[in-house]
Amino acid sequence: MTKLKKSYKTALITGISGSGGSFLAEYIVNTQKDFVVHGICRWHSTASQNNLTSVADKIVLHECDLNDFASVLEALDKSQPNYIFHLASHANVQASFTTPASVMQNNIMGTLNLFEAVRYLKIRPTIQLCSTSEVYGQVELENIPIDENCPMKPSSPYAVSKVAQDLLGYTYFLSYGMRIIRTRMFSYLNPRRFDLFATSFAMQIAKIELGLQSELRHGNLDSIRTLIDVRDAMESYWVATEKGKPGEAYNIGGNKTVRVGEFLEILKEKAYCPIKTFEDPALFRPVDVTLQIPDISKFEKETGWSPRYNFEQSVEHLLNNVRQTVKSSI
Repeated sequence: MTKLKKSYKTALITGISGSGGSFLAEYIVNTQKDFVVHGICRWHSTASQNNLTSVADKIVLHECDLNDFASVLEALDKSQPNYIFHLASHANVQASFTTPASVMQNNIMGTLNLFEAVRYLKIRPTIQLCSTSEVYGQVELENIPIDENCPMKPSSPYAVSKVAQDLLGYTYFLSYGMRIIRTRMFSYLNPRRFDLFATSFAMQIAKIELGLQSELRHGNLDSIRTLIDVRDAMESYWVATEKGKPGEAYNIGGNKTVRVGEFLEILKEKAYCPIKTFEDPALFRPVDVTLQIPDISKFEKETGWSPRYNFEQSVEHLLNNVRQTVKSSI
């Protein structure tokens, strides 16, 4: 069957209803008027469809499970994407120690099915593959700041699955000439992803302010992270597809480096009431990655991108959104 030539371009986001995917959908809808946004999501997923409220009438959703090759094939055939943003993932590091097989199956086979569907349909989209700084694991001091040549030494089942995704992306670029760009994102402030330490802290503070919780539980406070605003992170994914080079890997991150405990103190100072804290052994990982400071000069040099939001703006965005989420849940 001959397909009609489109008068517009299509961006397809896997995991569009998730915390990052929804922010990316908002960015594209609001800034790229010649693109129509399509999204892959699972209606039985625990990801909240509320994340898409502001753009629900402006996007096209496809019911699809990346572990079901037939549904992936159908979603790609219907959307005929010019760009694919592959964000779908089981991304909870702590949970990956409990359910490693599920994380591996979902993240690795889902990515493989996506690439195979692209190859089978003989389409030529530019693909942004969302990797992570977790692939580097615990880095030696001599490799700080971390650049793209730093050895990958994953420290969790989740990180192992992301290394596999990362290498699959490079393999399909080499073997089949697929236009795959790998982005290795460092820590970001994302009010829609509750398993991140920053969001967990903010959520608990919002509950304490409303009398819904008595004290804040935390794990390791000694880890050091360089933070970026989720809105900057999602813009960088778009920039990667526009200006990045297929086959390349790019570190992406912010320019504010803090200790986790220092970040908690910043949030406590902004709280509307005193915050009591409690160290919870259950929140400590079997192996933790405690030092992640990126070298993002390669991405900045090749694309001209740089973060727009400063640290103070990002913290306010996090707190305001989380407080609204908690209030609306009462």
